[in-house]
Amino acid sequence: MGKNKNKTRNRQGLQVFTLCISTAMVLILLGMVVLSVFTARNLSAYVKEKLTVTMLLGEDVTDPEAQQLCDKLIAKPYINKLEFISKEQVLEEQKEVLGTDPSEFAGTNPFSSQIEFQLNADYATNDSLKWISDELTKIPSVTEIRYPEDLVENVNKTLKKISIVLLILAALLLIVSFVLINNTVKLGIYARRFNIHTMKLVGASWGFIRRPFIKQAIVLGIVAALIALVVLGVGLYFLYQYDPEVKLVLTWQIVAITGIAVLLAGILITTFCSWLSVNSFLKMKAGELYKI
Repeated sequence: MGKNKNKTRNRQGLQVFTLCISTAMVLILLGMVVLSVFTARNLSAYVKEKLTVTMLLGEDVTDPEAQQLCDKLIAKPYINKLEFISKEQVLEEQKEVLGTDPSEFAGTNPFSSQIEFQLNADYATNDSLKWISDELTKIPSVTEIRYPEDLVENVNKTLKKISIVLLILAALLLIVSFVLINNTVKLGIYARRFNIHTMKLVGASWGFIRRPFIKQAIVLGIVAALIALVVLGVGLYFLYQYDPEVKLVLTWQIVAITGIAVLLAGILITTFCSWLSVNSFLKMKAGELYKI
C-alpha cells in the first residue's frame, strides 16, 4: 500500500511539474508577443520622431532673429525638438559634401540659415505636415518648408502593416495558448477523475470538489508565470548588454506591462481551464469515465 501511494504521489508530482513547465513555455511565447506589440508602438513613434523637417529662412534674417523664432516654435504642440543651423554652418557642411568651397564661385555665401525640427509622432503624417507647412510658411522670415513626403508615407504604411501583423499574431497566440494550457490542465485532472466521481458520490458539492483544483491551478499559474518571467528577464538582460540602445524603444514600462500581463494570463488561463475541466468530469456519469 505504501509503495502504491508513493508511486501515485510521484506520478502526480511529475504531472504537476510537466504541467508547470508546459504552461511556462506557452507564457514565454505570449510574453514575447506582448513585448513585440508594445515595442513596435514605441519603435513607430521613435522612427516618426526622427523624420526631419527643414525650414529655410530668408537671407536677411539675422542669427538673433532666428533664435527668437526658435523660441516661439518650440512652444508649438507638434514640434518635438529643433535645431538652428546658421548659413556659415550650412556652408561648412556643403564644403565637406562637395569637396570644394561654393562661395569661391559665387563670391558670397549662397546658402541661407535654416531650422531643422522633428515632429511629435502623432503629427508625423503627410496630412499633418501639409497644414503645418502652410502655417509656418505664413511667417515672414520663412521662405520654404522641406520634408521627405514619400519617405513619410512609406514609413507610416510600413509601420501600420507591422502593427496589424503583430496584433493578429498576438490574438492567434492567445487562442493557441488557451487551447494548449487547457489540454495540459485537462490531462492533469484526467488522472484524478475517479477521485472527483467518488467525492460526488459521497455528497460533496461541486464547489467543494472544485476548490482544491482551483487553488492548485492558481499556484500553478503563478509558478509558471514566474518561470516565464525569469526566462524573459534573462533574455532581456542579454539583449540590453548586446545593444544598450534597445532601451530607447524597449522601456521599463513595457517590461512592467509584460510582466503583469504574463502573471495575469498564467493565473486566469490556468484557473479558467481548471474550472472547465473539473466541470466536464463532474457532469459525467460513472460509465462515461471509462470511455474517455
